[in-house]
Amino acid sequence: MLDIQEYTTQVDQYQGNGNGNNGNGNGNGYGQLQGDWEKFYKIAKGFTYRVRPEDRQDFLHDLLLTMHKVKAKYDAIGKELTEAGLIRVACYEVAQYWRNKFRRKNGIDCGRCSREQRQKCKANNLYGDCPKAVRLESLDRLLTDADGNQIELSQMIADDNAVDVSDRLDARLTLQSYPHRFVRIAYKKYAGYPLTVTERQYLYRQRSKAYKVSQKSLVFA
Repeated sequence: MLDIQEYTTQVDQYQGNGNGNNGNGNGNGYGQLQGDWEKFYKIAKGFTYRVRPEDRQDFLHDLLLTMHKVKAKYDAIGKELTEAGLIRVACYEVAQYWRNKFRRKNGIDCGRCSREQRQKCKANNLYGDCPKAVRLESLDRLLTDADGNQIELSQMIADDNAVDVSDRLDARLTLQSYPHRFVRIAYKKYAGYPLTVTERQYLYRQRSKAYKVSQKSLVFA
């Protein structure tokens, strides 16, 4: 008998091709397959009608690949993958498809729970109290602070490209502690412009002073 754990695959979502094709393989070249692929296709095409129309082409393609992977694993251990085994693979993939659909819509993946637990949740309608549920939030939801001010949740998400105000203020205070001439020369050097002999000498003297001050600070610390 086919072991489910030997071929479990995870497909999170199907994009669909949006052209209204019913996924039966017409016009896509699947009818020209030969050998094992022809056998896979003959079985798989009968299961495409068990998924949503917009997902049938992608589901058919993924199911064929899954069957091929299972066949390769069986060949590696010297076992025969029968037609009944391929049907079992297809049934499992259809079930997994709908589990993924349900999880994305409701934030719950009941397929990871035992049969007893699923029956209990169904009988008592415990889906809303599921500890494994993924809680979905709307970015348009309004948040209210202690003063009664409201702001959308999307406005509270940190932007990786935003300017760090704290670091900018620290840098400004540091630059203000240096002589203006030193800062101008430093910017000139940073921009890649060549320094004159006088500017290089001045920059060297300021660096030496800063180094001595830092050493004194370390001694007193």
